[in-house]
Amino acid sequence: MKVGIAGLANSGKTTVFNALTGQDAPVAEYSVKGSPTNVGVVKVPDPRVDALAEIFQPGKVTFATVEYIDDAGIVRGDAAQNRKVVEMIKDVDAVLHVVRAFEDPAVVHPLGAPDPLRDASTVEVELIFSDLELVEKRLERMAEGARKGKKADESEKAFLLRCGEALENETPLRGVEFSASDEVVMRHLQFISIKPELMLLNVGEEDLGGDEEREVLKKLEEGYGLPALSVPGKIEMEISQLSREEAQLFLQDLGIEESAMARVIRHCYRHLGLISFLTVGKDEVRAWTVRQGTEALRAAGKIHSDLERGFIRAEVVSYEDFSRAGSMAAAREKGHVRLEGKTYTVQDGDIINFKFNV
Repeated sequence: MKVGIAGLANSGKTTVFNALTGQDAPVAEYSVKGSPTNVGVVKVPDPRVDALAEIFQPGKVTFATVEYIDDAGIVRGDAAQNRKVVEMIKDVDAVLHVVRAFEDPAVVHPLGAPDPLRDASTVEVELIFSDLELVEKRLERMAEGARKGKKADESEKAFLLRCGEALENETPLRGVEFSASDEVVMRHLQFISIKPELMLLNVGEEDLGGDEEREVLKKLEEGYGLPALSVPGKIEMEISQLSREEAQLFLQDLGIEESAMARVIRHCYRHLGLISFLTVGKDEVRAWTVRQGTEALRAAGKIHSDLERGFIRAEVVSYEDFSRAGSMAAAREKGHVRLEGKTYTVQDGDIINFKFNV
């Protein structure tokens, strides 16, 4: 899974990036041009993988991963800088929209002072307008082609006009209901307001868990129909640099049950409808990420195309049943290991052994 971190300049995006990845990327004000793109890959915490590794003692343990990309902040009216953000978002699976709620006179706010609802709207409008610009340019090219005698694709034209109407009303395309045929037309257009998005309120440590924080989160969720969570970015960045034991003690002192790194991943999985299935053996214990509703044949292809092409059946046992049995042999004796076909819907925590022949 690839997640792009977006937000107004000086919203603390890079601080959040560091908190989520444990990196130490330099934090610079938005006026610094040409700052590098930050990329970090983190393991998806999964105690099931840890437990299975203890049992199988494999040569290799592989967790699912999330890749975070942190690019320039959005600046109202700065088309060149904002275009860089748009290009980044085109290449990700989801957007993490960082909204500033912390006060810090040393970090200049580009619009004067933090106002989370206004700032969130500013970013959303910039992203919507980038899609509107794409629609208008596409329609202009179609009109120009028509003047030269080229027949326009009427279905695409109707689709674009519908998208344009929604975007002009400042409705992101994720808020529009599309048919299967619409989605086929949409594939090559690379809209960004269609991307799944989470709102992350970047709060100061002193505001964590307060009434104002809860009220802003509620308004963000209601106003945009998106999940919203808060993170004290600066303190979480410091915690991410500590050892696991020290970090856990620090979080307990702050009354935080789970690190930002783990909490954001969990929310991303839930919002995108992602689950993990597991493969085990002496060579490797591994978690694989698929969407909810994925059938066994497609899950096999996630591992290798040969498994999908030569699929025979899948041996499946739930992690819970395996854990209670204590071993694969015991799980078989208890009748927990099932043989499933191509159309079996993979469940979160399934331990699967694919049988194939090519």
